[in-house]
Amino acid sequence: MGSDLEDSPASADGTRAVREGSVGLKRKVTLINAIGLIVGNIIGSGIFISPKGVLQDAGNVGVALIIWAISGVISAIGALCYADLGTAIPRSGGDYSYILDIFGPLPAFLRLWVELIIVRPCTHAVIALTFAFYILYPVYTPCAPPNSVVALLAALCICLLTFVNCASVRGATRVQDIFMATKLLALVIIVIFGMIQLGKGEVLHLSPDLAWRGSTNVGGISLALYSGLWAFAGWADLTFVTEEIRDPSRNVPRSIVISMTLVTIVYLLTNVAYFTGMTPQEMLESDAVAVTFGLRLLGAAWWIIPIFVAFSTFGAVNGSMFASARLYFVGAREGHLPDILAMVNVHQSTPVPSLVLGGILSLIMLCTTDVYVLINYASFVYWIFIGMAILGLVIIHFKFPNMERPVKMPVVLPIVFVLACLFIVVVSIWVAPIECLAGAGITLTGVPVYLFGVYWQSKPKWLTDKLDACTVFCQKIMSCCREEHHKE
Repeated sequence: MGSDLEDSPASADGTRAVREGSVGLKRKVTLINAIGLIVGNIIGSGIFISPKGVLQDAGNVGVALIIWAISGVISAIGALCYADLGTAIPRSGGDYSYILDIFGPLPAFLRLWVELIIVRPCTHAVIALTFAFYILYPVYTPCAPPNSVVALLAALCICLLTFVNCASVRGATRVQDIFMATKLLALVIIVIFGMIQLGKGEVLHLSPDLAWRGSTNVGGISLALYSGLWAFAGWADLTFVTEEIRDPSRNVPRSIVISMTLVTIVYLLTNVAYFTGMTPQEMLESDAVAVTFGLRLLGAAWWIIPIFVAFSTFGAVNGSMFASARLYFVGAREGHLPDILAMVNVHQSTPVPSLVLGGILSLIMLCTTDVYVLINYASFVYWIFIGMAILGLVIIHFKFPNMERPVKMPVVLPIVFVLACLFIVVVSIWVAPIECLAGAGITLTGVPVYLFGVYWQSKPKWLTDKLDACTVFCQKIMSCCREEHHKE
């Protein structure tokens, strides 16, 4: 492990430089695209629909706003630690690659496994269903859209974005940039109307004597912080595509600082705006806070809020698909997934097999009624692996002090974030022990898969021949081959 880390060249072009004109993933992701990927993956539907979770557990408005600020700061610390890791180990794959280099293949495979079978497919299905519901909401109101229509539109969303990502990296990043702009525009509209309310003196629930009214306790604050940190989830996805970012040693940390600052400020201002248009009790009773806000303050134009929520979720599906396909691609390149997933289309230089697999798994999850339950199971495991990756940064700091790290964070930052992850894991076990046990069980199903598919190298010839035949067949169907590269 030590030699791999010490020899890891933290060059601007990463460990694998792709020759111009060769088959492979290209460096087409600019600084703006990187910002769009982070912001787009963080801002989904949560800030529009359910900020009431933080308020409910915080107990009062003042504590809730502080929780939002603290959540942004902790998430920014985690993102900066990933910038350090991403430039020290400049490969795509994010925490999978970091865990692989620092802790070995089995923990890395388990991280990859739970992302492949649960986290990403379920996330895509849930966000696509949210997109479909809100794009149809103004059409069917005051009734709810039919479930069958919502499911069909969600499936169309997944198929369309799978096609866009297969067709062009530039097309996918343009979609991400456009929908990042639309979701920021929606939040800006909410903030502007909130500022107008403030100008009118609608500050009753923000005044000191009322903002702090309401009981609060350590347990409630812990749960509120848990919800707040989840609202910022998505900041790690940029490091899944490190090898496609132009000048990553500069653009990775820049995009992270800009994105996390922007999202934290916008989240805080949006929550302040909400409290100018409704009472805390009305927020707690609302199933879609932004829609309620729009109905109160936008008058006949209320319908633009659900449309913007739909746009926001559409962009979130696109960004998550873009990032997760690179995770599968890197996992296959390391021998942890079938060879076909480590191949790229010879014409478009996109990881078509990984994208197609992600799309199929997401469509399958649309057919199950347990998709929300599965996400709850996996959330516990998610924070364990995030904490493990950043714990690796602490190990690097002390065990490999001479390792080249273009972006070097003070060791106190990863320690603080590891403690935050430990806090989240403990809170999860305290609040939902059965779900945490189920999540651990799902993750451990990857152990026999690892032993059969990765650890067992002396497979019989008839089996390897069958696998090779399947790989060749898929190559022909998707016009793909392994990337061509040379090591620097």
